[in-house]
Amino acid sequence: MSSTMDSDPLLALRHAIKTKSPITYVANSEPTTSLLAASHIVLSPTLSLPKSTPTRYSKPGTSASSPSDFFTLEAVYLAWLLRDAPVAEYMKQARDNGLAVGFVSVTERKSIVEWLEGKVNDLKRIVSLAAESTTPPGTPTHPGAATMPLITPKRTAHTADTTTPSKRRYVADQQDVEVVKRIKQNEVELRDRNTVLRGIKPNNFSALRATYSERLKKLKETKPGAGPVPAPTAGLPMQSRKAKNLYPIIMISSSPTALITMHNVKRFLQESLFESSTAARERAAAAGNSRAEDVIHIDRRRVPPSSSSQPTSTSRGDIQRYFVVDSTDALQKFGADAWERVVCVMTTGQAWQFRPYRWSEPRALFHHVKGVYVSWANDPPNTKIKDWNVTELKIDPHRRHIDKSVVAHFWQLIDDWTITNKPWLIKS
Repeated sequence: MSSTMDSDPLLALRHAIKTKSPITYVANSEPTTSLLAASHIVLSPTLSLPKSTPTRYSKPGTSASSPSDFFTLEAVYLAWLLRDAPVAEYMKQARDNGLAVGFVSVTERKSIVEWLEGKVNDLKRIVSLAAESTTPPGTPTHPGAATMPLITPKRTAHTADTTTPSKRRYVADQQDVEVVKRIKQNEVELRDRNTVLRGIKPNNFSALRATYSERLKKLKETKPGAGPVPAPTAGLPMQSRKAKNLYPIIMISSSPTALITMHNVKRFLQESLFESSTAARERAAAAGNSRAEDVIHIDRRRVPPSSSSQPTSTSRGDIQRYFVVDSTDALQKFGADAWERVVCVMTTGQAWQFRPYRWSEPRALFHHVKGVYVSWANDPPNTKIKDWNVTELKIDPHRRHIDKSVVAHFWQLIDDWTITNKPWLIKS
């Protein structure tokens, strides 16, 4: 059994995992902690195998007739190593370790992990050692082998197999391995509807889970014959208070260098005219208002989608009120559930803006609110916001006649996002 393990990478890996033996990496005969930089995987003090060694675990949809039809030792080991990682994290780690293609898919990861840990003894796509004869996968067969069926004599109490030849260890040609690597780098993994729908971004369903966990708790506590518990609906805290005036909230940056500040935001969003923050501050000071308010309300007339481009007296729509704040202190004035009413966060691309927020990590924040990055039209692209899921709103430094279209685009973004995610905030 020991010799079989030493000659078969899959069995050797399984034995190391079941016995909880340390698995390390080697690069150019030197120990390393990086699987990407490693050239060999050390499964025992006496066994070190190239990480590109093909195993007996065949890839789906292949004929299992060549080494490229089998997962490498690295791919199988990585599937076990990241057995508890979420889908998005697993695929990212696979790419980071050089397995853009050729890694074990998420749907097959569980089955190979169970086999490696000894929870199951058989796996359909693992080619058995008996069926392999003494040659590795993909070795050309004898010219007459196609017409010679494989006959396995039945064992009896009086017979013994004494003619089994010793198995020779398969060693991949290093030049062929490099060629295969170059080919795989140009391959594109086919995606089906399941992998496309799975996506690459983590989804947060904690709010939904909290809502339904409370309902399930009440169901368990309800005595037989008691009345049914009302079903929860999306945004229950908000809808229960819909009778009150719950207006959407827009948060902007408190940075003095921001294009949109508490000094000029009302004129920009309500009158569709951009005025620099400095000019707006000076105008307010001349009128006796030296300090900007910490909460500003903006009244905007929403035109119904069904109305024509020329609004009439019956199609002008209702007045929708919004509140604008630039700090969490001002936001607290709206109550404990104020974040449920925040529909938009305007950012300057500076991450420090989000530190006191409910979600301080940009990607998590803009998963819950609409993100808008405000900049000059002639500014170069900001690489910091590339992964933030924000929409850029560009303001022209000189042409004020196009401010109206910029503001109209902003409100269209807010309307679309709010109707989809927080419809109870829209005045019907």
